[in-house]
Amino acid sequence: MASMLRFNGRVVLVTGAGGVNDLGGDFTGVGKGSLAADKVVEEIRRKGGKAVANYDSVEEGEKIVKAALDAFGKIDIVINNAGILRDRSFSRISDEDWDIIQRVHLRGSFLVTRAAWDHMKKQNFGRIIMTSSASGIYGNFGQGNYCAAKLGLLGLSNCLAVEGKKNNIHCNTIAPTAGSRMTQTVLPEDLLDALKPDYVAPLVLWLCHESCEENGGLFEVGAGWIGKLRWERSLGALVRQRTQPMTPEAVKANWTKICDFDNATKPQSIQESIGSIVEALNKINSGGGVSANPASRATSAATSGFAGAIGHKFLPFYSSYAELDTIMYALGVGASIKEPKDMKFIYEGSSDFSCLPTFGVIFAQKSIMSGGLAEIPGLSIDLAKSLHGEQYLELYKPIPRAGKLRSETIVTDILDKGSGLVILVDVYTYSGEELICYNQFSIFVVGSGGFGGKRTSDKAKAAVAVPNRPPDAVLTDITSLNQAALYRLSGDWNPLHIDPNFASLAGFDKPILHGLCTFGFSARHVLQHFADNDVSRFKAIKVRFAKPVYPGQTLQTEMWKEGNRIHFQTKVQGTGDIVISNAYVDLVPASAISAKTPSEGAELQSTFVFEEIGRRLQDIGQEVVKKVGAVFEWHITKGENTAAKWTIDLKTGSGKVYQGPAKGSADVTITISDEDFMEVVLGKLDPQKAFFSGRLKARGNILLSQKLQMILKDYAKL
Repeated sequence: MASMLRFNGRVVLVTGAGGVNDLGGDFTGVGKGSLAADKVVEEIRRKGGKAVANYDSVEEGEKIVKAALDAFGKIDIVINNAGILRDRSFSRISDEDWDIIQRVHLRGSFLVTRAAWDHMKKQNFGRIIMTSSASGIYGNFGQGNYCAAKLGLLGLSNCLAVEGKKNNIHCNTIAPTAGSRMTQTVLPEDLLDALKPDYVAPLVLWLCHESCEENGGLFEVGAGWIGKLRWERSLGALVRQRTQPMTPEAVKANWTKICDFDNATKPQSIQESIGSIVEALNKINSGGGVSANPASRATSAATSGFAGAIGHKFLPFYSSYAELDTIMYALGVGASIKEPKDMKFIYEGSSDFSCLPTFGVIFAQKSIMSGGLAEIPGLSIDLAKSLHGEQYLELYKPIPRAGKLRSETIVTDILDKGSGLVILVDVYTYSGEELICYNQFSIFVVGSGGFGGKRTSDKAKAAVAVPNRPPDAVLTDITSLNQAALYRLSGDWNPLHIDPNFASLAGFDKPILHGLCTFGFSARHVLQHFADNDVSRFKAIKVRFAKPVYPGQTLQTEMWKEGNRIHFQTKVQGTGDIVISNAYVDLVPASAISAKTPSEGAELQSTFVFEEIGRRLQDIGQEVVKKVGAVFEWHITKGENTAAKWTIDLKTGSGKVYQGPAKGSADVTITISDEDFMEVVLGKLDPQKAFFSGRLKARGNILLSQKLQMILKDYAKL
């Protein structure tokens, strides 16, 4: 047999039902006497317990609690059980009938519990029972006042369960069917005997025991039977679009779906309840429109094996972006004018303006957020319980500074992780017919696992643990209080990251930073430290999201170099919490980039011009160096990308021309397309007009470029 539950030293306050607090009046609340309470006290004392009676109304909760404190010095458990009846049909309920029911049942329980609350908080322990009724849960003829009060007690109990949890105060609700002075005139004697309070008390005792972890529960109990109740909600239907108002006709058209309880969800908190509203808002904001109810065609995960889900392709998603979008993204992930090397990401006039590699997740994420997840056949998931678990991004070429793209999305696999399922979603993004990048999203759906599926997949991009040694490099960045507000402008409109009310409903003290924003910070640190911000060296990144980040916190990226793979993890400085774990960035070897450049440069018309300048400098170099005294670095572009770099050194020795960036520091850096360069050389394009029109971009001591123009014109005979 199980060991006996003990309550040694516990002080319990019970109101009503002939308990130790009872006015002793009749079931309508009329009259007063001490007999009911005295009888129970005598019984407790006869069996070796300690008890005192109290004859105050529950409307004087402070007095009742004070009596317990005066007698025993503390209070551990409150059982709110006092009640009366004033049954009337709704049209006959008087103000007095309504008010007295609310005062005794709802206000009385509030006053007694409030008086005990702070004492329970100080001792970090408390157990509270609210007594509701089936009438409150389901409704009952002639008891409008009673039903309202009894369901009100459930709402109060649910609130106290949330507020008291951190102080080990649990609050639960019972809806008993038991014989009492309130029911003795209603129920026959043989039924009263079968519904003795003795068959309710054991549940109450267990719920009040220190080892019971139940909190916020609702239980029906009677005649030796106990059942727990919970709310159930249909999957519902989205009945408006971003560009189309909600109408009663749309509600009518979707009424069957709205009321369809097949594959219903069972929310257990306000966070879970509001989650579906947040998901609907995201779909509307992303232009997803009205989605079909997946419940109408979804089947059980255990029986279908997700045959229709794996391999499912979303509709192609088309997106376009300009330089402004790439700059906005760079600022959103922390690029700053405080770091000179970041200028290439935030200033379109920079000679080597580039798009951060992790911008590749933006259009891929939009393709998923467009509503496709809710349309996967054979898969019914609660999107409110979906979490972004892991992310993989691979680039096949640097992302153009502006462009029009097409993303194709497919469900690659579904895994059973026990506590939930993981959906692997692959997104391939093309510029025309050329594959630009590939993303894999790992989406974890809480509570949908346990269907007997496989736990691993050879299609998943595996996360890798960081080395067991001190990091080779550590970079930190303070996120701005406006970081989430800034990052969301790149397209993630989830109110969780901006609206304090939504954040609170989701269980957070304040709005949290987007996981992919932290992802961008970390990738930028790796690129900065190990690749000198050369986007052509960025090949792939894989991360696992571990914990949330709040705007304003400082991110600390710890990095380990092993060949061309940079392992890393990201922490919140101060708390030490790891927010990104098991992560790495794969870099293209620097040698591969330098070996690749000459062959690319050889295809450019400008290559022959630079080679000719180099030959001429062999004859007149010393004279030119005396007149110029500067180093010029050229970035020649082709199709929006840097195709070649050349350096004209007119500062040292007799001058020289070589392919690649300046070996020291350049005085002037000039960016121009191969075609425009030839137009300038041939005299068809004025350099100053090219500069002011944005076709030629220069940084550094721009006035020196005028000297270069004069020297080249006089000596190179271009």
